[in-house]
Amino acid sequence: MDVDMVIDSAPNGDASSGAASAVVPPAPTAPAVPAAPAPPPSTARFSQVSESLRLEHQFARVPLEHLKKTIRTNYRLAEKEVAAVISSVAEAADRHDAVSRDDALTQLSSLVSRLQGLKRKVQGSRAENLQTQRCRARLEHLDSAANTDKLAEWKDVRLRRILVDYMLRMSYYDTAKNLAETSKIQELVDIDVFLEAKRVIDSLQNKEVAPALVWCAENKSRLKRSKSKLEFQLRLQEFIELVRADENLRAISYARKYLAPWGATYMKELQRVVATLAFRHDTECSTYKVLFEPTQWDYLVEQFKQEFCRLFGMTNEPLLNVYLQAGLTALKTPLCYKESCSKEDPLSQEGFRKLAEPLPFSKLHHSKLVCYITKELMDHENPPLVLPNGYVYSTKALEEMANKNDGKITCPRTGEVCNFTELVKAYIS
Repeated sequence: MDVDMVIDSAPNGDASSGAASAVVPPAPTAPAVPAAPAPPPSTARFSQVSESLRLEHQFARVPLEHLKKTIRTNYRLAEKEVAAVISSVAEAADRHDAVSRDDALTQLSSLVSRLQGLKRKVQGSRAENLQTQRCRARLEHLDSAANTDKLAEWKDVRLRRILVDYMLRMSYYDTAKNLAETSKIQELVDIDVFLEAKRVIDSLQNKEVAPALVWCAENKSRLKRSKSKLEFQLRLQEFIELVRADENLRAISYARKYLAPWGATYMKELQRVVATLAFRHDTECSTYKVLFEPTQWDYLVEQFKQEFCRLFGMTNEPLLNVYLQAGLTALKTPLCYKESCSKEDPLSQEGFRKLAEPLPFSKLHHSKLVCYITKELMDHENPPLVLPNGYVYSTKALEEMANKNDGKITCPRTGEVCNFTELVKAYIS
């Protein structure tokens, strides 16, 4: 859903509006330069689409990152299997004198079957094929945006993609899946990626760190490059849970095995957590009491979400919020937060106000007034007139009212009546 907003600068008036005119000698005239022809509508629309495509970085990158992860997993599997086969062959070669011919053939046949099975797995990886098809489908979808004849259809698909993204981030997985299926855009959304994250999030909400640690192990090299603290925080929480259960010996053993390697990087945090062995879980000391609060699990959930989005190149905020905030930056003014704010203004609603909190106020170079009666812009051709009670309406609306009521004006807001001659012209700065 696109809302195209065109904000024109209000005219400042012409020379004839001044009280007096000065005599200025005519300036030498320059040769006329023909005006550049306006771009055809199709070119303008294509330019607009090109700007929109700059926001599609996540759309193209997520399936690519998922494909790269699957390729890395298959590579590690193949490397492990091949190493095991080579080791078995070397072992068989070392004791070939003690092995009969039939046993050797059986063992070699088993190794050949193992390699053939690995070949089938690597060549026929269903996940890899699906992810490759998804990358291709998304590139074709982006390329179709250049077809201006189907631009409206392309924008409708984009709206549905944005809504699915929002639902997935808000944990409405079934609704997101139904919308994707009914709209036939399964290859254009990242449901399986978010379901992978859901399993880890659910486990953390159930106070289990094992699935999150497995995820960290699968992405260890990339997390290390980004200097992530997620695995360290998970290990700290697991240590805290052992202290909470009064299993101090297990906690000490756990700290030696899993926390000590992090000491060179996060010594202060490590010392603080290990000190809970002395203060225990029922301590009233605020420095250590906070480590046993249930909110620590909420913090881990949020930290996982941030790392997950960073790995896949996603925005931390839902795309729907990003698009809405882009529009709200043009609408946000101090008037939006006053009681007199029009109900037609989106920022009169609490939800939009909360979304616009971190945004700056819109910078307007010229004041613009819209007539309450006609909903038309008031400018030098249709100037505003002020009633005795202070309300302002356009000249066009008040002249029509005066012609119908023998020169009488009735304020539509207060009901007060006055003569047209009592009105005063207002000037827009």
